[in-house]
Amino acid sequence: MPAQDPEQKAPRKASFGATVKAVLWAFFGVRKKRDYEKDAAHLNPVHVIVAGIIGAAIFIGTLVIIVKIVVAQQ
Repeated sequence: MPAQDPEQKAPRKASFGATVKAVLWAFFGVRKKRDYEKDAAHLNPVHVIVAGIIGAAIFIGTLVIIVKIVVAQQ
């Protein structure tokens, strides 16, 4: 079994804040290929799922509030 090179470290995982930023860019639909590849290598899948669910809940909640405001004005 070859010894691991001390210079080669495991890829550093991104923080939850970085994950939220990546998910928000994904909701917006614009991302550079270089940034996407970096995210794919560093993001924690559990963080992506949690951030996606939170982002979707906020988006749906915002839409519900807007609809209630518009309907109440008529």
